[in-house]
Amino acid sequence: MNPAVVLDTGALIALDRNSRSAWALLRVAADAGAVVHVPAGVIAQAWRDGSRPALLSRALRHCDEVPLDGSIARAAGLLCGRTGTSDVIDATVALAATAFDRAGEVTVVTTDPNDIRRLTEALGVDVRLQPPRFVTRSPRSRGE
Repeated sequence: MNPAVVLDTGALIALDRNSRSAWALLRVAADAGAVVHVPAGVIAQAWRDGSRPALLSRALRHCDEVPLDGSIARAAGLLCGRTGTSDVIDATVALAATAFDRAGEVTVVTTDPNDIRRLTEALGVDVRLQPPRFVTRSPRSRGE
């Protein structure tokens, strides 16, 4: 079975800031045949600058967007209540990791490993946590 990768908001921000290591991580995942998943709430948290979302849009073309419907919203709220955490978007990342863990190995690319670990452990899922690393190019190298 192909591995899965789930991105959190920090990973999308790194991609939007043109982090070489974050883009390399996306490329390595594609080369490995992994499906990269992004919960819809994560996209909402990262989509801030409407004047130039080009890099973020480009990154999302290589990802499977996981919808946020009522049942997932309720499950995320319950998970936050059970773990004493407050970020429902992190909870949707953990829930996505749980869903894709059943298909094989799953990696969560996150800037919040403590909360993600706490949430996934509460769900009984053992995931690999990977930081996106925020090594960004200077604005001049992006043609700005």
